[in-house]
Amino acid sequence: MSTTAPARTVNQSQIMSRRDLDFLLFEWLGTEELFGRPRFADHDRSTVESVLELAESIATTRFAPHNRAADLAEPRFDGTRVELLPEVGDALRAFAEAGFPAAPLDQGVGGLQLPSSVFGACMAWFHAANTGTTGYALLTAANANLLSVHGTPDQVDRYVRPMLEGRFFGTMALSEPHAGSNLADLTTRAEPQDDGTYRLFGRKMWISAGDHELGENIVHLVLARTPGAPAGTRGVSLFLVPKHLVEPDGSIGERNDVVLAGINHKMGFRGTVNTAPVFGDGAFTPGGRPGAVGYLVGEENRGLRVMFTMMNEARIGVGLCATALGYTGYLKSLAYARERLQGRPAGVGPEEPQVPLVEHADVRRMLLAQKSYAEGALALNLYCSRLVDDAASLDDEGARREAGTLLGVLTPIAKSWPSQWCLAANDLAIQVLGGAGYTRDFDVEQHYRDNRLNAIHEGTHGIQAQDLLGRKVMLDGGAGLGLLLDRVRATAQRASATQDDEAAAHAAALLAAADRLVEVTGALGALGDPRLVLADATAYLEAAGHLVVAWLWLEQWLAAHGKEGAFYDGKRAATRYFFARELPKVGPMLDLLASGDRTTLDLDPAWL
Repeated sequence: MSTTAPARTVNQSQIMSRRDLDFLLFEWLGTEELFGRPRFADHDRSTVESVLELAESIATTRFAPHNRAADLAEPRFDGTRVELLPEVGDALRAFAEAGFPAAPLDQGVGGLQLPSSVFGACMAWFHAANTGTTGYALLTAANANLLSVHGTPDQVDRYVRPMLEGRFFGTMALSEPHAGSNLADLTTRAEPQDDGTYRLFGRKMWISAGDHELGENIVHLVLARTPGAPAGTRGVSLFLVPKHLVEPDGSIGERNDVVLAGINHKMGFRGTVNTAPVFGDGAFTPGGRPGAVGYLVGEENRGLRVMFTMMNEARIGVGLCATALGYTGYLKSLAYARERLQGRPAGVGPEEPQVPLVEHADVRRMLLAQKSYAEGALALNLYCSRLVDDAASLDDEGARREAGTLLGVLTPIAKSWPSQWCLAANDLAIQVLGGAGYTRDFDVEQHYRDNRLNAIHEGTHGIQAQDLLGRKVMLDGGAGLGLLLDRVRATAQRASATQDDEAAAHAAALLAAADRLVEVTGALGALGDPRLVLADATAYLEAAGHLVVAWLWLEQWLAAHGKEGAFYDGKRAATRYFFARELPKVGPMLDLLASGDRTTLDLDPAWL
């Protein structure tokens, strides 16, 4: 990876906080410990600092400048080609030339084995600067990672290596027009051929980055059914379907039978084209036969399990995207509030000069709320990325399994909590700017529109809730939840041992919420009626999410303990805010769950 970057400027960025990233990586997560493990031995702190500076530089100079332009001039489809702003391709080429597509992957497939936590910190810069352009890179990285794990050596050579070089791009093609997120009902079919390939026929919908001219090829990962496959998700297989066939020597061959029925026009996140692709409609006939040529990835009828490698990575990536958008909105509204003169403090006469907005307590409330959401979410994202690092690099097999189990429990929270609460931060950013925030003259309204998609992306809020309560929490007798709460309790114990009365009070509140979550989870598990258990799964997700973020704020409090300066005082203030005003929301949500309320379950749709 090229790590050449210009010298850092003294002005604070309004895209992302490098100071906060350094705090989270080095003062809290202890990232330098990773460099003593064989997987990450080629890196050190100076490497990480250079990579972070490079990410900041490219995000600031190549991604951020066209963020508004890509929103106003969204992708166009002329019936044959998708047209994007040329700046999108320029930015992604700079991203690839710097080595970012290869950064977290294994050296065996051409990667650099940069810690996932460090790579996540880098990606925060790109999402905050221009999440529409970054979407192409995010999907390609997740696609390449899946194929590097589950693909054949030939698939790695033909498709993964060009993606890491920035020549190919990737997608995930799951949803269909009639089924949406319900993958059990997908109907795209894959017919086996004598040469070991398959021919695919079907329609997909809502496929981000599904067609463009940014590179030489697009690698679609497509879920489909083979003849005689079992019904439901047990009969789903995964196929690699390139836009252009690739010859054994790596050269680009003929066009595959993949075309677009059209593109979708979105409220926000417009820079990433969203498409309705059609496989096997006969527009192209590779080899003189109808159908899109596809290659099986993994085994037949096990495609969804394989696909979850990419889906889970994408879910964490969506959470990071939501966080970054909330964070940049916070920084921009903070800068505005410090500069905009408006009004006077209570009790001051009109002859006195106006004061900056930040001098008003209610404005400070909105800013502190944003800070608690954005910085809390970033801690959650990077903690999950650190679990990925631990699962890949710890010597002890049991510790690796523990990291993977804990990551599984946290993934739906890491996707959905930032998508909900960093959107709330964007809403507050608009409010801080007042009428100016509701105009296109300022970025904060775009950040809100862009962020609204993240509660839908890669599984809606409700789907994540059902995954958490219906699968992850109940799996293996609640082992994952037990691991999570063990870590919560360990943090509370450390806080109580500091001899700091405020930290001890936070610890007590956190333990009380954790005990109540355990109590209610047990009661739900004893109901025996899955419909009733899952009817208010979203309340469970939100309660668990607030508990987790409160835990991570107490972790940050401890990392800042005994340290002086405005930065550390800000961490303590945000922790204080979250425990005083956010953690108490957990109680009513758990009370609702414990009550067994059947209002929504028994509601007749005719009454709506």
